[in-house]
Amino acid sequence: MIRRLLRSYRRLRLGTRLALGLGALALVVFAVVGTALTTYMRDYLSNQLDDQLGLAQVAQSKSIAENGTLQGKKYYRWYYAVYDVSGGTAVLRKPEETGDLPKDIAPLTSLARAQAATDTEMLRTAHLTGEGEYRLRACEVEPGVVLVSGAPTDNIDDTVRRLITVQVVAFGLALLALVVFGRRLLRRGLNPLSDMAHTAHGIASHDLSETASRLPLRADKRGGGPEVEDLRTAFNTMLEHIDDSLAVRAEAEQRLRRFVADASHELRTPLMSVRGYADLFQYAAANAPEERDKHLARLRAEAARMGVLLDDLLLLARLDAAEVDAPLRPADTDLVDLVEQAADAFRASHSGHPLTVTANPDMLRLRVDPQRIRQVLDNLLTNAAVHTPVGTKVSVTVSAGKDSASVRVADAGPGIPAADRERVFDRFYRVDKARSRDRGGSGLGLAVASSLVCAHGGTIELSSEPGATVFTVSLPLGAAGLTDR
Repeated sequence: MIRRLLRSYRRLRLGTRLALGLGALALVVFAVVGTALTTYMRDYLSNQLDDQLGLAQVAQSKSIAENGTLQGKKYYRWYYAVYDVSGGTAVLRKPEETGDLPKDIAPLTSLARAQAATDTEMLRTAHLTGEGEYRLRACEVEPGVVLVSGAPTDNIDDTVRRLITVQVVAFGLALLALVVFGRRLLRRGLNPLSDMAHTAHGIASHDLSETASRLPLRADKRGGGPEVEDLRTAFNTMLEHIDDSLAVRAEAEQRLRRFVADASHELRTPLMSVRGYADLFQYAAANAPEERDKHLARLRAEAARMGVLLDDLLLLARLDAAEVDAPLRPADTDLVDLVEQAADAFRASHSGHPLTVTANPDMLRLRVDPQRIRQVLDNLLTNAAVHTPVGTKVSVTVSAGKDSASVRVADAGPGIPAADRERVFDRFYRVDKARSRDRGGSGLGLAVASSLVCAHGGTIELSSEPGATVFTVSLPLGAAGLTDR
């Protein structure tokens, strides 16, 4: 039974449970207050009755001393008995009226004997047969004479019963009002929590597998106090974080789809060329040797282009998983010497672009992977040559700051459009969509350069305007985070 009640209680709403809890607490408080008030009232009325008995016995003692019996004013339903106790026993004197004594005088006689043995007034509550509860008081009128008076306590009992009845009714109504109105107030105060629960149910039913999925739900209802406000703020912040995570995931999925599509497209072209030249070589096997050599050269060129593309893709994949397999072999390297080597190679392969190199200081040693940093420099210089007309000036500047070294590659070409600047480091992205692959490359050069610089703990930045395009590579002087592999 108790377990069933507990299960039923647990199934109640929080507002109802709080209201019932407040009701139970109020019931305990009411019981304590009612008990204290009732006890105080009974003691107060009893003390009043004792004082009334004492005052009445003062006047009655004079009458007994003068007349030998009690005469004069008497109270309704009060009893009076006069005892001679001089002989060691309590001997009852004949009353003036027979109604002065109850039928059961044993409690009065017992109190008179007890009074004879002490010098102070005595009070006692006793039950008189056929009469009920009486408050008895004994006092010495004169030596050897004791007066015992008894007053009924039923008025006190009636008053206390009425008080208890009033308390029960008043406390019961107050308890009912507390539970009913308290439940309403609590439900109203807990409405924001219900709103958050409704929002959570809406989120649970929302399809988060959609690519552009976003949670349109928020807990907007106000009220409930600072604690509920803090909970609502944390709840909405969590939803914003989920939205941001979903947006990042959607963007990553889009980039992955675009990457797969571009990679497939980039590989499809050289594969088709290889297949075409292979077919041509098969059916033209009897051609002149110079024709066969020409076809074989084209096959090797397309295969080499595919190899470069696959190497770049593999490098990017390994850089993405740098914590597992970072493709870096750091060594103490003179950055200025590395720039000079890249400049010499550029002059040999792009003689139509004048190149100047400025280095300050003359030697700048860093702990980097020289092969990968050289690859970054080659990519940036080749990018400047490919995307600018012949005769365009190119410059490389090496400088050292407080915490980092910088390599600035600039050209005086037409610049990069503002709409393309944010995406130049994306994989397979080309600023000039009409440029052929033979001249424009696969669109992985800047992506590889950016990933390699980031793997070294550095940054690469772009600033461009007509007549000046600048790529700035910054590498930490300590190359923090690099370890030998």
